[in-house]
Amino acid sequence: LMKLRQFNDAGMAEFAKYRLELFAEPTKRPPAELLEDPAVTDSISPEFEIESRIFANRLEAGQYLNELVTAAGISQPEKNRGLWAWLTLFYFDQVCPADPSGARSPKEEARLVAQVDNFQRFYRHLLLGPFLIVRTHLDQPERANAFLCNPLHQPGEIAEQLASRKELVTNRAVVELTTKLYYDPAQKTFRRGATNKVRGAARRLSALLNQLDLTWYLYGMTAEEIAALLPKEFDRFRTPA
Repeated sequence: LMKLRQFNDAGMAEFAKYRLELFAEPTKRPPAELLEDPAVTDSISPEFEIESRIFANRLEAGQYLNELVTAAGISQPEKNRGLWAWLTLFYFDQVCPADPSGARSPKEEARLVAQVDNFQRFYRHLLLGPFLIVRTHLDQPERANAFLCNPLHQPGEIAEQLASRKELVTNRAVVELTTKLYYDPAQKTFRRGATNKVRGAARRLSALLNQLDLTWYLYGMTAEEIAALLPKEFDRFRTPA
């Protein structure tokens, strides 16, 4: 256990520096010593301990992070860049795991440094994204299984395509429909073809929903009503897995 903290501006700079260093030196170890360094972190009051644990998938991580933030009494966590950067370093082995040679691939900045002021990009953060999706669907997080069934470091095509638009990922009917179409509950993963470029797959659904949103009030519809608007190309995914 460790006391939950957040990076201050100096900590954010150190974390951003480490991320950039990984491109030149992929085996460079995470600077875990920063997590408890009073020069680059601030305490969160009341003091709260965080568990070092392994998450089975994005859903489990999102659920734990919601419990953590609630228990710690953090207000407006989605705006706290220092908190999410600190949490990212704390769980770095899961959000940016090393390959067999010890190398890590930090990829785009938004995955590790929360873009809290950019509605199109803050769902791309590997911890803030699952946290927000679970919080939105807290009454039934499994509704969002299609967005949350992957490991933390692999958001997946469905999350990439649909979570970039807040009005889609926060729409219960859209999220429920996406899970019904593309998630296989028996295998606990995506259905065959769901993440490919085949007709009726997630990429096509994202484009179609963007079109439908111009003429239909999707927030006022059920998953079944939206499904009835989908063309025949989606029939391959309509039947239960």
